[in-house]
Amino acid sequence: MNAVLQELSIKNFAIIASLDVEFENGMTVLTGETGAGKSIIIDAVGLLAGGRGSQHFVRTGADKCVLQGAFVFPDNGETYQLLDDLGIDHEDGSVIIQREIYRSGRNICRVNGMMVNTSTLKQLGETIVDIHGQNEHQELMQPDKHLRLLDEFGGQALLTLKTAYQTTYKTYQRLHRSMVDRNTHQKEWAQRLDMLRFQVKEIESASLQPDEEAGLVQQRDRLVNYQKINTALQESFQALNGNEEVTGALDLSGQAMNALSEIVDLDPEFKQLSEALQTAYYALQDASGELSKQVDLVEWDENKLDAIEQRLDVIHQLKRKYGDSEAQILAYLKKITRELADMEAAEIDEGDLDSELAEQEQQLQTQGAALSEKRHEVAAALEVAVKRELGDLYMAKTVFQVRFKEPHETTYFATGMDDVEFYIQPNPGEEIRPLAKIASGGELSRLMLALKTIFSKSQGVTSIIFDEVDTGVSGRVAQAIAEKISGIAQNSQVLCITHLPQVAAMSDHHYFIAKQVTGDRTETHIKRLGTDTRIQELARMSAGTTVTDLALDHAKELLELADQVKGKR
Repeated sequence: MNAVLQELSIKNFAIIASLDVEFENGMTVLTGETGAGKSIIIDAVGLLAGGRGSQHFVRTGADKCVLQGAFVFPDNGETYQLLDDLGIDHEDGSVIIQREIYRSGRNICRVNGMMVNTSTLKQLGETIVDIHGQNEHQELMQPDKHLRLLDEFGGQALLTLKTAYQTTYKTYQRLHRSMVDRNTHQKEWAQRLDMLRFQVKEIESASLQPDEEAGLVQQRDRLVNYQKINTALQESFQALNGNEEVTGALDLSGQAMNALSEIVDLDPEFKQLSEALQTAYYALQDASGELSKQVDLVEWDENKLDAIEQRLDVIHQLKRKYGDSEAQILAYLKKITRELADMEAAEIDEGDLDSELAEQEQQLQTQGAALSEKRHEVAAALEVAVKRELGDLYMAKTVFQVRFKEPHETTYFATGMDDVEFYIQPNPGEEIRPLAKIASGGELSRLMLALKTIFSKSQGVTSIIFDEVDTGVSGRVAQAIAEKISGIAQNSQVLCITHLPQVAAMSDHHYFIAKQVTGDRTETHIKRLGTDTRIQELARMSAGTTVTDLALDHAKELLELADQVKGKR
């Protein structure tokens, strides 16, 4: 399944009051008169991909504009991997991106209902939409992205070498960091190691138990208040049980219970009173038994009190250093025990570390050289492929080069040992210059189209948008551009704004954008064209405002030619 933008919804955006449109795979063109709002629709897609928002986008009279796009991606695509990293659910196989821009300037972005910031949305958008216009070519105009594009063109063979290099690189980096840490922070390392050993020993030797302090405090309070507790227990027991001179409450309540039992059958109320007295009697009996037990347990033990005070002092000292509770102290112990184990494991002999680091560096050098050699081979193939594509676009004399910068000695990067940049010479006799510094224009647009034709086969971008990249061309060049864009649509969904009938005729789906003045407001509308209305629109694009029979015949010929070209694939 190809990744696609399925639906786009726009509310109160620029001159668009409300617009909903469905898109499909293949090549879709948007045509219409200048100022009708074609580029506004592309701007909306760009904002969903993380473009810079502004309150000026909000339609006059509205408080906010709302944009929403529904996308579907391959399960193993880069977008889903990124969504997994961000913790955004995508179980139903689709992604809904919504963006609200308020007149106050506030932006709210959501991906599958989860709010994200604009930076995250832009990061996600780079895997979704690739917009190409007269002044915007994204990755191709960013030299730091050229190496990745070259690697993608290299396919599985280059990826295998790159993966092996990166595995070794991670091991090398870990060992190198250990060496730097040991050499640069050796004193701090030793001090930290000694401190961790001391702290672990101090906490472990205390054999601290969860909630131990509360129990000790309770025991201490009983011992400190021994006399008060003993007196209270004795007096309570005597009050319940009495002595030779005084009858206790237990006996008195028993007498009351027995006396009332003689009349329980005479009145239900007497029975209730009798049952209440029974309950009270048995409760006093239980209390008397518990008081007797407590009287026997209470004793004065000065040695035990001293031991408890000492233990509480140990716990207090640990809390002062390591946490506010036994749980926090034990959690800290777990943390530093793990750190100590890692540091002790890293305390290998410096000679062994030097040897292992040298071994990994040698392997890294070997793998990096193999990767670089493969990249040079792939670069040569890419230059040939670009030359072929440029020839199809009538730019056969344009020179395209993949230039490798001089490597930094003994410097390794996560991507390898290479730093590349694309260079271009549009015309013979001109100086070959970095692609990123070539002024935009018709030639640059064709170059971008040639490169995109090649790279679209290896990239997983959902939608490639061409915003009037065909400006300033006509005739056979226009037809060549049309066929290239259609070819790209075999691998990626393509949305294209064009003024050229040749390009529009090659599309699989054709939408007409028109603006209409209602009252004192201008609104944009979109309509999908069928065969007859499509012929009318192609004729209008060819002839202008007055559509002649000749223009209509030419439009039909363009559609027939497009069918022939696509039928040969």
